[in-house]
Amino acid sequence: MTGADHEHSESVLVAARWLADQSNPPHPIVPELRSRFGLGALEACEAAALARRFRTCRQAFA
Repeated sequence: MTGADHEHSESVLVAARWLADQSNPPHPIVPELRSRFGLGALEACEAAALARRFRTCRQAFA
């Protein structure tokens, strides 16, 4: 699901917040999120996308 009707799991949100807070994010991101937070590949990708949105919003409202 996409859009407003999609809810992220708590582990995806935690991973996204962590990634958004990193001044020097790890590369590659997906394997790091999978190992650090126990996410599947799709969840890690969702967390990475969500982290990018978090950083964008922070910059827009800073």
